[in-house]
Amino acid sequence: MPGAVIIAPKRFLFLQGPISPFFDEVGAGLRALGHVVHRINLNLGDRLFWRGPGAVDFRGRAAEWPNFIAAFLDRHAITDLVLLGEQRPYNKVAIAAAAERGIRVAVTDFGYIRPDWIVLERDGMNAASRFSRDPEEIVRIGAQLPPPDLQVHHLDNFRLQASWDVLYHLSTLLPWPFPHYESHQLYNPVPVYLGVLWRLLRRGAANRRADAILKRLSGSGPLFLMAMQMETDFSIRAYSKYRDLDTALREVAQSFAGHAPANAHLLVKVHPLDPGLKNWKRRSSAIAREFGLEGRMHYLGGGNLGAIVEQVQGTVTVNSTVGLRSIIDHTPTFALGEALYRIPGLVFSGPLDRFWTEATPPEIPLREGFLRCIAHALHIRGVYYNRPGLDVAVRAAVRRLHLDLLNQPDPELLHPTDPAHPGTAAPRA
Repeated sequence: MPGAVIIAPKRFLFLQGPISPFFDEVGAGLRALGHVVHRINLNLGDRLFWRGPGAVDFRGRAAEWPNFIAAFLDRHAITDLVLLGEQRPYNKVAIAAAAERGIRVAVTDFGYIRPDWIVLERDGMNAASRFSRDPEEIVRIGAQLPPPDLQVHHLDNFRLQASWDVLYHLSTLLPWPFPHYESHQLYNPVPVYLGVLWRLLRRGAANRRADAILKRLSGSGPLFLMAMQMETDFSIRAYSKYRDLDTALREVAQSFAGHAPANAHLLVKVHPLDPGLKNWKRRSSAIAREFGLEGRMHYLGGGNLGAIVEQVQGTVTVNSTVGLRSIIDHTPTFALGEALYRIPGLVFSGPLDRFWTEATPPEIPLREGFLRCIAHALHIRGVYYNRPGLDVAVRAAVRRLHLDLLNQPDPELLHPTDPAHPGTAAPRA
C-alpha cells in the first residue's frame, strides 16, 4: 500500500500476564504481523493460559533466575519485554536485565481509569511511570488531544475472572512441574478465596448497612472518605511508606481528630475484594476509640463507591484508583503515597492536617489535560475477562506494540488511517 509504514520485525518475550487469554492472543496477533514471540512460564498457571508456540518453562530456583533470564534475552536477541506489573520479584530481575541491554519494556495492568481501560505503559506504573508530573506540560499536551470517552462500553465477567483466578493460583500450589516457584502473593490463596467468598455472600447486607449510614449522616456535616486498598497490592508494598494499612488508617484518623471540623465525619470504605483476613470493622472501631472519634468515624463494608464519592467533601487514599475517580468527580483529594495523579493542582499538596479545612477541587484545565493525556497515551480500551471487550483490548495492544506507540497518543486518534493498515486488527489465537 503506498505510503504504508515499514515495521522491522521485533522479538518479543512475554512473562506473567493477566490471568486470561490476553497475552496469548496478543502474542498471536504479533506473530501474524511477522514478529517473533517467546514466552517463559514460571508456574503451571502460566502454562494454562498460554496455548501458542514459543513457550519454555523455568523450573529452577529463584536464585537461578537472573542468569537464566539474562542468557535467554541474549540467546534470542529479544527487543521487547512484555509483562504484568513491574514489582513482582521475577519481573524486577527481568526488567533490570532488559535495561542493561536496551530492551524495551511494556507493562500492563488494570487501568488507572476504570472499568474498561487497560494500562499499556513503558517501563512501569505509578511512581515508576515515565508520565510527566509537570502541570504546565500536561495542560499543553492535553489541549492537543480530544476528551476521552468515559462512558462504559465493556464490563469484565466477574464469574469468569474469579474462576480463572482460582484455577491459576490453586495450580501454582502443586509441587509439579514447577517445584521451586516462589509466588509474589503474601497469603496462601485458599484462605483468601474463602474470605472473599464469605464477604460476597454478605454483600447485600453490607451494602444496606452502608446505605443506612450515608442516609443517617446526610446533612449532618462534611463527609470525608478514607478509601482503603488491598494490603497485598504492590501499590501499597512498593509505592508507599506503609508496611500495612493499619498505619495509614491511624495516621488519617489522628489528623482528622485533631484538625477536621467538629461536625465532620470520616467514612472508612474497605476494598470490595478484601478477603477479611483482617477484621477492618473491629480495627477501625478501635482506632476511633483511640482518637475519640466514636460517632464520627464510620466503617463501610459495602456501598456503591460512585454514590459515596459523589456525597463526600474530600477523599483520602494511599494511591488507589479511587483517588482518580474522586478527581474525575471534581472532589478534593489527598494521596498519602506515590500515585500517578499526585500532582499539585490535581490533589491537595499541603499537609494532611490542613486538608480537612483548606482543600479545593482539582484545577479544571489540569484535570482535563491529565485525563486526556493518560487516556490516550497510557491506556488502551477494553477488558481482560469478557468478550467483546477482550477482543478490543487485544487489537489495541497488538497495534501499539507493533508500532511502538507506548506512552504517546496513537496518531490514528487525530489522523484516522485505512482500516486495512497493518496492526489495526489482530486475529484471535
